[in-house]
Amino acid sequence: MPELAEVEYFRRRWNPGIGHKVVKVFLNPKARIGRGVDVKAMTKALTGAKLIESFAAAKQMAFRFSGNVWIGVHLGMTGRLEAGDADREPTPYDHFKLTMTGGKELAFVDPRQFGRILFWQGEGVPPWWEKIPPAILSSEFTVGVVEVFLRRRARTSIKAVLLMQERFPGIGNWMADEVLWRAGFHPQAKAGSFGPKSVRKLHATLREVCAEAMEVIGKDWSDPPDSWLFNHRWKDGGRCPRSKKPLVREDVGGRTTCWSPERQVLGAERR
Repeated sequence: MPELAEVEYFRRRWNPGIGHKVVKVFLNPKARIGRGVDVKAMTKALTGAKLIESFAAAKQMAFRFSGNVWIGVHLGMTGRLEAGDADREPTPYDHFKLTMTGGKELAFVDPRQFGRILFWQGEGVPPWWEKIPPAILSSEFTVGVVEVFLRRRARTSIKAVLLMQERFPGIGNWMADEVLWRAGFHPQAKAGSFGPKSVRKLHATLREVCAEAMEVIGKDWSDPPDSWLFNHRWKDGGRCPRSKKPLVREDVGGRTTCWSPERQVLGAERR
C-alpha cells in the first residue's frame, strides 16, 4: 500500500496536465475503481474544465479543476498515476484516463483494482478531503495530540497504533518500522507505556521520517540511503545498519514487522 511519500510522488506525475483543459474522459465501466461514481455527471463536469492544482494528504490525492470540480484518487495496493502524450503506450489497466488539450494524457493504472476514483463538484473542498486529519508535518500535529492518542489506546501495540490513519495519516508499514527503529522503541511495546520523554521522541522521529521520505521518495522516487532500515527490512538475513546485528521479522498487530533486537528493547519506552 503506497504511503505518504509514494502518494506525493504519484501526485506530481499528473503535474504536466496543470493548466490544460479536459477534452475526453474515460472510466472503465467494468473496473471497481469507479464504484459509486456518477459517470455521466463526472464526464459532463470535467469536459472543458481546466486542471488547476493538486494535493496529497495521508494516502490520498485530490485534483482541483475549474468549475469547482474535484477528482480524488486512492491508489490502493497496485495503483499508479502516469502522464504522457499522444504516443504513450496504453496498458490493459488504464481504468481511468483524461485526455487533455496539448496532446496530454493523464492515466490511473491499477492492475488489481483496489484503488478508487472519487468525484465531487461544489463550493469549498470535498467532504472526503475535509475529514482527513492534520498532516504529521503540520503545526497541528503536536506532542500533546500524540500523547492523548497513545493514552486512549494504552493496551494496543505501538506498531498497530502508528498505522491508525485517524491520527497518523499516511503512515504505513515500512514508515512505522522506520520510525520505531530510529527512535529505539520495540514494536510490541504498549502505547500506554510511553512516558513523556518517549512521547516527545516518538513525535520528533515521526516528523523526521516523514520529512526525509518526502524529500527522497516523494520528490523523484529516489532510493533511500543504506543508513535507513528501509533497505534492509525486506530481505532474509538483513542486518541493522547501525548495530550490524541480525534483524527480526514477525507479525505484530497483524502486519509483518521488522526490528533490531539489539536496539529496540521492551521497556525503553518507559521514560
